[in-house]
Amino acid sequence: MDWRTILGAGSGVMLPAVLLAGCATTGEAPRPYLPAIDVPAQAETLPVGTAHADAADDPAIWRNAADPAASLIVGTDKKAGLYVYDLDGKVRDFLAAGAINNVDLREVRMADGGTRILVAASDRTDKAQPRIALFWLDGATGKLTEIGSDTFLPAGHAPAEAYGFCLGGALGPNELARAYVVLKDGTVAESGLYEKDGRIVPDYLRQVKFASQSEGCVVDDATHTLYIAEEDVGIWRVPLTGELKAAPFARVGAEDGLVDDVEGLAIAQKPGGSSSWLVASSQGDNAYAVFDPASGKLAGRFRINGGAIDGTSDTDGIEVVLGDFGPQFPEGLFIAQDGDNAPDAQNFKLLSWRAIRTALGLD
Repeated sequence: MDWRTILGAGSGVMLPAVLLAGCATTGEAPRPYLPAIDVPAQAETLPVGTAHADAADDPAIWRNAADPAASLIVGTDKKAGLYVYDLDGKVRDFLAAGAINNVDLREVRMADGGTRILVAASDRTDKAQPRIALFWLDGATGKLTEIGSDTFLPAGHAPAEAYGFCLGGALGPNELARAYVVLKDGTVAESGLYEKDGRIVPDYLRQVKFASQSEGCVVDDATHTLYIAEEDVGIWRVPLTGELKAAPFARVGAEDGLVDDVEGLAIAQKPGGSSSWLVASSQGDNAYAVFDPASGKLAGRFRINGGAIDGTSDTDGIEVVLGDFGPQFPEGLFIAQDGDNAPDAQNFKLLSWRAIRTALGLD
């Protein structure tokens, strides 16, 4: 029987992990190594500054519409702070910002009518009091400016550690964006981001809870849907209109092409918002699974391998933005954290979306 039939089609009920984790790896049993197509990286960033450690984690992409080849990448060194890279992988800036784990960014319209690049991240500096760290990114200089790091949970909430993070578009009046912090206990807290007295501050709204550790998340703005990766279980879909209720989207196992841990998630939104692809890091077998969000079907799997640049393994964060990024990336840019970049420290690999699309036969 199909797992969706067992759970009930369209069910919004939160279920224990054991109901979805039948194919998850336990103990010391070897993980499966599922088929995938090799796609080579076209560029890589310089390594992060923290050597001999699990340090690089999550990337975000700002596309420079006026000069696509001058677009920028923001990446976390979760032991130290934030890097800004150009498309050649060179460092444009580094800001010491503490234990910044996952990062996202949005162009937001300010009260004065101007537009700025807002960078936001989960701040794990205080393991008991989660915070959202906020920054401005200057698209011309590539420099980051710190706005502040604010708590967001309501008073009386149990101690919790900030872990995953993603941004969505504004859903309410006067909002700049919506922020989603995935706490290490499986709680996902939603906050609005507002401009107040010259600062950007979060205002807690609501939350949804998963049964076990989760991290990766992404918002599909075209459908107002949040996707969450519960690491040993699979991917959940959470509609953002109305009450927060999660429904299973894909599970760990060969049928859905995921080997635990399920880590980073990214939305490849086609220009105009007509359709999209959901990409997930299948960390357990060093691969990436691509899904059609409309049907929930697995469209294909790839690994970063071959070519002049080494491949990736143990990937945490990923990001993808479609559109023109210049001659190397004419249809879009995909970035993945590389968990083993030996003998150097960890870094991020850059791929052409055209190469991925062609390899998998995507529309």
